[in-house]
Amino acid sequence: MSAHHRHRRTALAMSLAGCFALVLMLVPPAHATFPGRNGLIAFHSETAAGTQIFTVRPNGHDLRQITHVAGDAIRVDWSPDGRRIAFEIDTPDKPYVALMNADGSGLTTLPGIGLFNGDPSFTPDGRWLVYSFSNEEHGGVAIMKLDGSHQRLLINDDGSDPNVSPDGRTISLTCNAFPQVLPALCTFPSTGGPIAPITPFTADVGDKSDWSPDGRQLVFTDHADANRRAPGVSANVEVVRRNGSDYHRLTHYSGGQVNAFAGSYSPDGRWVVLRLEDHGQFGLYRMRPDGTHLRAILPLSPLAPRYIDWGPSTGHSQGDNNQSAN
Repeated sequence: MSAHHRHRRTALAMSLAGCFALVLMLVPPAHATFPGRNGLIAFHSETAAGTQIFTVRPNGHDLRQITHVAGDAIRVDWSPDGRRIAFEIDTPDKPYVALMNADGSGLTTLPGIGLFNGDPSFTPDGRWLVYSFSNEEHGGVAIMKLDGSHQRLLINDDGSDPNVSPDGRTISLTCNAFPQVLPALCTFPSTGGPIAPITPFTADVGDKSDWSPDGRQLVFTDHADANRRAPGVSANVEVVRRNGSDYHRLTHYSGGQVNAFAGSYSPDGRWVVLRLEDHGQFGLYRMRPDGTHLRAILPLSPLAPRYIDWGPSTGHSQGDNNQSAN
């Protein structure tokens, strides 16, 4: 984890700036985030030329590297129409929010309100990007249009991976209550109010989480940091309802040598995509939202898919809906 990401995940105070009044206007509740037919799956992975972004069909065909940036291209998020990808570019100087077409063309970087800006995700209407930022002393979450205009501060406290719920009423993020406390999955209302943890802080939640397409629950990883796991403890994929109830595991690995890391739901809501790590090998897998029917998309290999996001089909040839949803 880079230094600016470590900084962003420390000292999240449990109070908010009073800057939420405009959020519902910016995030219309009439749309859902990623509903529809299943399209391409995107993720980042290390290469000889830095970390880059890849896409693959849900049946494992047509694996493609779509970025070749100087630095690292990380933390992908699909637009609701499946035509664009928001992501973060890390350079030796600073990270930037970036935007590109689904095939990697048309790459642009966007200004942010912080010294470091990243973790972008689309709002349900596809017109705005929510992102996290940090400065020398503190961080927060902000929103901007796709051209970088109309910047708005949402919260003035640290957090990572902010995501807007399908109904536009709630934003989730990985947060810390105090320094040296393990991360939890938290939410706050778009209209204002306190940040609330919906998982225990003992869970050590990973950066990547995702709302289900119906907005009823979120998927995330527990015991995500290998450096903080006790011997014999494995990372596993879990789900929790948006109010913090029905918190339970979908995978049940133990021993520390096999681990599962959450990616996202499929747009049709019938699958969860994840990374499986098995004794130093990595695979891209999918399973049903109840944890059954685990299947390989990309079998175990040295390629490690991280920050996985399953995009919707554009209605052309990019998806593979029949094979991905059966």
